[in-house]
Amino acid sequence: MDLKEIQNLIKFVAKSGASEVKLEMDDVKITIRTGSDHSDTTTIVQQVPVGAPVAAAPIAAPAPTPEAPATPAPAADDSSKYITIKSPIIGTFYRKPSPDKPMFVEVGSSIKEGDVLCVIEAMKLFNEIESEVSGKIVKILVDDSSPVEFDQPLFLVDPS
Repeated sequence: MDLKEIQNLIKFVAKSGASEVKLEMDDVKITIRTGSDHSDTTTIVQQVPVGAPVAAAPIAAPAPTPEAPATPAPAADDSSKYITIKSPIIGTFYRKPSPDKPMFVEVGSSIKEGDVLCVIEAMKLFNEIESEVSGKIVKILVDDSSPVEFDQPLFLVDPS
């Protein structure tokens, strides 16, 4: 798809009144979002690596927006001196590498950058979640074998 075809597609979507259109082909993904007054048009074009599977997405699904790294962030409650470690992915939270192994960390454990805190299983892959801060585990906010969402708080860490 060349630039002229993309520009024509943008004009067509703007005139049609659709608020968002996603087009996925073998090597290109295009998302076009228009504002309610049709003067605000956003276009996102991504090149997909050759050989990568292209998943079909629902038309009305919002595109993810880039955010600052969400793993360490200050807690918003009375324990504002603590750092919240959040889940970087959706999946199932496990506190130990396998059922017969000990927990990665407990309340009171001292951690440093790079220490594995837990694993999150997503699509049969076990992803080790490493600490990006040093400190002491104050609270574990999720039960073992529980489902977690993206950006869900997992641990409170006292950095002092």
